[in-house]
Amino acid sequence: MTEILLNAAQGGFLNSEFAEVSISLLDGLWENIRLFSSTLLFALPLGLIITFGSMSKFRPLKYLTRLFVWVIRGTPLMLQLFVVFYVPGLIFNVPMQDRMTAALIAFVINYSAYFSEIYRGGIESIPKGQYEACQVLGMTKGQTFFKVILMQVVKRVVPPMSNEIITLVKDTSLARVIAVSEILMAAERFSRKGVIWPLFYTAVYFLVFCGGLTLLFGWIEKKLDYYKG
Repeated sequence: MTEILLNAAQGGFLNSEFAEVSISLLDGLWENIRLFSSTLLFALPLGLIITFGSMSKFRPLKYLTRLFVWVIRGTPLMLQLFVVFYVPGLIFNVPMQDRMTAALIAFVINYSAYFSEIYRGGIESIPKGQYEACQVLGMTKGQTFFKVILMQVVKRVVPPMSNEIITLVKDTSLARVIAVSEILMAAERFSRKGVIWPLFYTAVYFLVFCGGLTLLFGWIEKKLDYYKG
């Protein structure tokens, strides 16, 4: 009887520990979701603006924009997080007060550069004959882009963009290097107590998150598959 009660007590403890870990990881995941959604909100339009700069006929703007993209794509996101968080305080004596804001700035800068190259590839993949046909019809550049080119670009950029967005989900875990309390940082708190399984448990949360996005982008691609080419 004593052995049965001991096993039941241990089972209750494990259930309690599992619930505690699950709730803690959910709190951490919320920070990942905040960073993920805010990054998309700002990086998607900013990436398009950078694209227009890199495709500009005004050469100083074009070369400056492409230099910016080259630097951002050529350096690690982790390093960019350190730069955004520490450099204002070291150089300008204006320390960054909010860690999540610093992470958001670094992520927006990083992903807008990547998105801009995806946009540029999509725009440049459109045959020049379509632009010439629009000119013959008397359409302005704005009408040509928004009425003829844009939806074709969207169709072409969805697959690479979906891959980049799913990568963003996993990259949000890097925010812990500047002590943003995201899901992996929450799991690491338990590992300091000698409980390592929560670190592996975080994989379930990421798989569910990425799986949902995979289904969403698959649905979008089917909706856009109204013609081949």
